[in-house]
Amino acid sequence: MNDSKPLDGSILNELSKYDSATVQNAAILVQGYSNHSDDYSDPTLKQYVESKKTIVGYALTSKWTPLYEKEHINDNKLDFLDNIFKMKIPVIPVLSDVESLPNRGAIMGDGMAYQMKSLGSVGVVVGGNARDIKGIKDAGLPLWATGHVPGHGPFQMIEHGTTVEVADLKINQGDILVCDYDGITRIEINIVNDVIKMCKEVRKKEKKLHKYFSEKVSRSDWENWKKESSI
Repeated sequence: MNDSKPLDGSILNELSKYDSATVQNAAILVQGYSNHSDDYSDPTLKQYVESKKTIVGYALTSKWTPLYEKEHINDNKLDFLDNIFKMKIPVIPVLSDVESLPNRGAIMGDGMAYQMKSLGSVGVVVGGNARDIKGIKDAGLPLWATGHVPGHGPFQMIEHGTTVEVADLKINQGDILVCDYDGITRIEINIVNDVIKMCKEVRKKEKKLHKYFSEKVSRSDWENWKKESSI
């Protein structure tokens, strides 16, 4: 679990100027390649409620059972919601389905969306199913989930503040999540400032490439590009 103090909201806002792919490229320049399960989400994660910009926030993690699991119940939903309110910076709740029969019931709905949005959430990530998608959209809360169904059984929180797994991505409490149409890139809080600096370098390099190849190149242009790229 990441016990670092949360960042100032202005730093998260600076990171939101970049997309998840740019941030992942920048993180590679900072720390080298990471295991994919520590780095970014797999293609099972879909964006069900879109946002106009990249959503960046401090992860608050939780585990849920939406069906009939009765063991080890510690249903402290209000504590979890209270933590969202206390953060006072952009927060992304992360919900993970840990039922013995996973991915069958819903662990996120529109009532929760209205609560989370009002308390300070800028988005929500669900390792499992959401429901009431239209209602979540009406609440104005960007949503990423691995599925959707119309119902659930006895609905319980097991614990919060621990490491969870969503779409083959391990997320710790306090990680910084960068979320957009492509999915999620995870950044550890201690390298965020370095990643932001490298994002600027990545953008600069990509802008040069895009401009150069925006039109059909000549043979000499192509040879010059290859020569410069090999230096």
